[in-house]
Amino acid sequence: MKLTRKIFTLLLAATSIASCKEYIPVETFTEPEDPTPLTEEALAAWGKVDKKLQGAWGDINQRYSRSEVPQTLDTKTLRVSGWKGERVSAQALLWTAQGADGVKCKIKEFTSDDAKLPASIAQARFVRYTIADPNTPNFKKGAPHIIVPDMLDSLSRFDMAAQTTRPVWITISVPQDAEAGIYSTEIEVSHNGFGKICLPLELEVIDRTLKTPDKWAYHLDLWQHPSSVARAQGLEMWSDAHFEALKPLMKMLADAGQKVITVNLNKDPWNHQCYDAYEDMIKWTHKADGTWSYDYTVFDRWVETMLSIGINKMINCYSMVPWNCELDYFDEKENKKITVVAEPGKPMFAKMWEPFLKDFKQHLSEKGWLGITNIAMDERSPEAMDAAVKVLEKCAPEMGFALADNHHSYKRYTMMRDVCVAMQQKVEHEDIVSRRAEGFNTTFYVCCGPYFPNTFTFSHPFEAELLGWYGLAWDFDGMLRWAYNSWQEDPASDSRFGNWSSGDTYLVYPYCRSSIRFERLIDGIEAAEKTRALRAENKDIAELEKVLAEIRGMNANDSTQPWREMVEKASKTLNKVSK
Repeated sequence: MKLTRKIFTLLLAATSIASCKEYIPVETFTEPEDPTPLTEEALAAWGKVDKKLQGAWGDINQRYSRSEVPQTLDTKTLRVSGWKGERVSAQALLWTAQGADGVKCKIKEFTSDDAKLPASIAQARFVRYTIADPNTPNFKKGAPHIIVPDMLDSLSRFDMAAQTTRPVWITISVPQDAEAGIYSTEIEVSHNGFGKICLPLELEVIDRTLKTPDKWAYHLDLWQHPSSVARAQGLEMWSDAHFEALKPLMKMLADAGQKVITVNLNKDPWNHQCYDAYEDMIKWTHKADGTWSYDYTVFDRWVETMLSIGINKMINCYSMVPWNCELDYFDEKENKKITVVAEPGKPMFAKMWEPFLKDFKQHLSEKGWLGITNIAMDERSPEAMDAAVKVLEKCAPEMGFALADNHHSYKRYTMMRDVCVAMQQKVEHEDIVSRRAEGFNTTFYVCCGPYFPNTFTFSHPFEAELLGWYGLAWDFDGMLRWAYNSWQEDPASDSRFGNWSSGDTYLVYPYCRSSIRFERLIDGIEAAEKTRALRAENKDIAELEKVLAEIRGMNANDSTQPWREMVEKASKTLNKVSK
């Protein structure tokens, strides 16, 4: 009896010491305050929440308020479906009335009757909130802002304040060698060693295999901004550390199926419309003897870095017609940098571009890149295009042309390898088919418009997937968007910048952090790729083709139509015909 009491005393003392150990808060940035006042009903709802940390399954097509108790949730088993090699998502929700420190999410092993998949195929990421514009087509800059969940943080634990909700994004990368079947697992949530919430999850692995992203036909072109990475992460421009930081960020892009390397030929081709200017990749020098020389050191290293991670279909070089027509070079005779205006069709245009193109062509040929390099233009007028095409065909006809087109210029310049039309611009299907027969691709783009569908931080998550279905329905080869990572001063806290809609300039965050928008965009790309695969196998997908015809019959830019239901219907139908 005495021994038992002694053991009990020792255990009690050990528990007391453990409970008195100072808790170390999670080191992270402070999120912005929610500017939306809570209603009396919302405050009353928090008063009814149990003291324990709460959890349930949410919906990947919905954004949840950080300040309100989530509604219409489910704690029953959630089932997600995917092909072998596919990436599938789920969204869990945690909420607490009194606060919870050190929240952790552990994903258990996936098991079926006949096989197992390791827990490492899945990851749980805490979703962070950022300032955004209100979700309305008529908003004006300076209007009251909102906060929205978007960034998928890399934190392993998280401190939740009282009366807050925290989404958790679950990503499952189905192995290509997985056995088909239904696997069971759990998401186990605990906080600071106390309490456990278990959310049951089933993964249905469909007996079809999605190719790896480097083999996808989908032509994805998200413009990259290397300079922004250096500034946002405090690195010396074009240093070894800068290039090391670029690799994992661009690997995320490669894993989404990216096909194009974004390059600038001279100074910032977009006239500093982003927070960070595009730093030179090629140094132009006018020598004292009147000849020109070009330093390709940075250009080569950037292209080689991208090729090494699998982005290798095209090198799109911006631009022979930059937005302000300015070019920079160093003048040896005057020993200073000179800026000139080289307008298409004027003598200065040919004087500057002809010697460069001849030298650039030779360099590309020596590197073995000539056949995949395009001179790229962004929304330039037909008159400017005429002048640029004339000089390019004179000096470097072996190079291709790429164009973000809002003038129907693709009909005028039928030799263009890479044409991307504004989403609102109608394209004849015969033109897409005939260009494809020539080995050219035709894509569509969104940017600061349209309002819907898009990938702004205020956009509904399903809009990003809808872009994939839209391109598939209209038989485009893929899509383009500016930009992948043109970050403003503090993208983690505030996604607004200039006159653009919030989140317009980036899809991912510094230090290789993804977003809800980027993950859902990948869902749409995978849907398009899977549908192409089924068509290539001559599978009976008449039911899915009917859904695609319905999409063509709707106005894609009309946000009042039932697009969320259509996206969900298309996804379910694709899974059905895949079986």
